[in-house]
Amino acid sequence: MSSLDETDVRILELLVEDGRRAYSDIAEAVDLSPPAVSDRIERLRESGVIRRFTVDLDRSQLRAGVPVLVTLELAADAVDELREDVVSADAVEHVFVTAEGDVVFHARLRANAVREHLDRLVDLSRVEDYEVTIVGDVEWSPAVGGAEFALSCAECGNTVTSEGRSERIGGERYHFCCPSCLSRFRERYEQFEADAE
Repeated sequence: MSSLDETDVRILELLVEDGRRAYSDIAEAVDLSPPAVSDRIERLRESGVIRRFTVDLDRSQLRAGVPVLVTLELAADAVDELREDVVSADAVEHVFVTAEGDVVFHARLRANAVREHLDRLVDLSRVEDYEVTIVGDVEWSPAVGGAEFALSCAECGNTVTSEGRSERIGGERYHFCCPSCLSRFRERYEQFEADAE
């Protein structure tokens, strides 16, 4: 799959609204057969546009603590490691890294033990400063419409057009804007594998 057409974008919009939507419902909305919708969704998964289907829990219905937004101000060399610590924590729902290098996350923590819980999540000695804000309401509204959808070349980052190539290398599917980029990427990949042996 080198590019996404209007039908692909509409399928993505429908799946964002309801990831469990029946293929027959999607087919009716995009004027395709259910098997054709299934094929397109499989191609979107193979291409990496769809990474996974998830469950969106309404945590307000569950007892899971107080919803908080935490901003961690970090030294530049600590961002990646602390981001990974936060991402792997069960209480954390969303993680962002700002342009300034702060790690911001939404989590549910026990109201009487926020600092204690933060100390278990991350090494606070590596945090320059932090702020915890209690969240009153959360709504996640991912938007597909209005966005330009284009695959990026795995080698140079340029947009992959209909002349582009897709190839599975080392078990992963990669997209390339031209044969030259594909060739350079494959050479580096093979050299990396050879060096690893």
